[in-house]
Amino acid sequence: MTLAAFDVVTLSRLQFGLTAMYHFLFVPLTLGLAVLIAIMETVYVMTGREIWRRITRFWGILFGINFAMGVATGVTMEFQFGMNWAYYSHYVGDIFGAPLAIEGLMAFFLEATFVGLFFFGWERLSKVQHLVVTWLLAIGTNLSALWILIANGWMQNPVGAVFNPDTMRMEVSDFWALIFNPVAQAKFVHTVSAGYVTGSVFVLAISAFYLLRGRHRDLALRSATVAASFGLASALSVVVLGDESGYTAGENQKMKLAAIEAMWKTEPAPASFTLFGLPDADARTTHYEVKVPWMLGLIATRSISKEVPGIEDLVKDVEIRIRFGLMAYEALEAIKKDRTDAGARAKLEATSSELGYALLLKKIRPDVLNATDAEITQAAWSTVPPVSPLFWSFRVMVGLGFFFIGLFATAFFLASTQRLETSRRFLTIALISLPTPWIAAELGWYVAEVGRQPWVIEGVMPTFLAVSNIAAGNVLATLIGFVLFYSALAAVDLVLMIKSIKMGPDRLLGQSGRTPRDFDPAPTAVAAE
Repeated sequence: MTLAAFDVVTLSRLQFGLTAMYHFLFVPLTLGLAVLIAIMETVYVMTGREIWRRITRFWGILFGINFAMGVATGVTMEFQFGMNWAYYSHYVGDIFGAPLAIEGLMAFFLEATFVGLFFFGWERLSKVQHLVVTWLLAIGTNLSALWILIANGWMQNPVGAVFNPDTMRMEVSDFWALIFNPVAQAKFVHTVSAGYVTGSVFVLAISAFYLLRGRHRDLALRSATVAASFGLASALSVVVLGDESGYTAGENQKMKLAAIEAMWKTEPAPASFTLFGLPDADARTTHYEVKVPWMLGLIATRSISKEVPGIEDLVKDVEIRIRFGLMAYEALEAIKKDRTDAGARAKLEATSSELGYALLLKKIRPDVLNATDAEITQAAWSTVPPVSPLFWSFRVMVGLGFFFIGLFATAFFLASTQRLETSRRFLTIALISLPTPWIAAELGWYVAEVGRQPWVIEGVMPTFLAVSNIAAGNVLATLIGFVLFYSALAAVDLVLMIKSIKMGPDRLLGQSGRTPRDFDPAPTAVAAE
């Protein structure tokens, strides 16, 4: 790709994509650690054992470091909607802005309030009061994710909204349809479950590090047991809820699903799932396929009789939708000339759902009503996202999902049989597995967002139309600045985490010694708790 190819659209996408990926380094761990800490403090309140208080406070400090970095990287993302994506904000701001505003008022302030009470309320609140604070903090982090994913889910499946030709904007027609969007709900439960897996792997890996070093075994054994139990349930949930995401994609984002599967032609129902293959976009085929019969059909349609359409058939369908969209575009032009044209308004109302497909032609020619058949075909093929990157990203992500199930199941078995501390090979595997949930999470984000290109709003607004009218050089300058700044923040976060982990709970919490009550002489006593 040459420098000339980096226009304002490409640079704006790069900037938002990179800042989102940096931000998502911190979000999953925040989600997972918040709930794990709440579980650990619950055990403390129920048992009254001081060791669980120390465990909660130790992991809470690591949570605080990560939380601060997450806030710092997340704030700028919302400003980019106004700076880099001004037309997008103008066109759908009435819809997209509502869940973002609710997230700020309800969830973010809830988090900010209770994170302060969590850290400074240990000596000022009773046990039960502090436990309530911790659970409200965990709920706040999940609510924050909920409203963000409602906004994002609407971009993937724009329900509850209509186009108003008088304002030339999308407007809310059914707020409850927006809130209970099936795509948003599926994304929420899948994302938070992935966050729980991330938090559990983090706790398990750090606990394994301590056990391998023979340090802080009282904390490490208990923490690893909690992480194994919660992580196993979460990893199983990720796989099950991933199936739900596959079903919603089969219902609402058929092109994304076909690209993920590198399915160029429609197969007889029920479609097979491709375990392995080499997608060839030029030849429009996939070489050396290894398939599992029926699996894709069951996931995507929940039946054995419904077809999963291939890319070529979907492109033909898009061509038809573009032609209907041109009818809507023509009616809209007539309304601009005569606001009282009832015939044009009726025509637009009947075809407005396809207006966005006509807008795809604007990347090819400004006078879309004069588009040729070849240009309509070209526009239709532009709706196919990059197949090979999606194909492999999805498979690596799914493979890691099943790896997490095996990891936590093994940890749970070893902890239950009091053999975790002596299984050094497993502890080594757990430690080196530390980065894997972030790899899976970033790949999941990539599949979700790149899979819907060329749409910024599926079927409504092409990405290239959503950008601000600013110079590409300005975007490039801020892109470089963000990358440097966020890289520095990530480095600071890593250094602080490593330093805190090496210090351990005794030095970190200002407790140089341990009482007999804090220490158990045998792993059996730990597991019994």
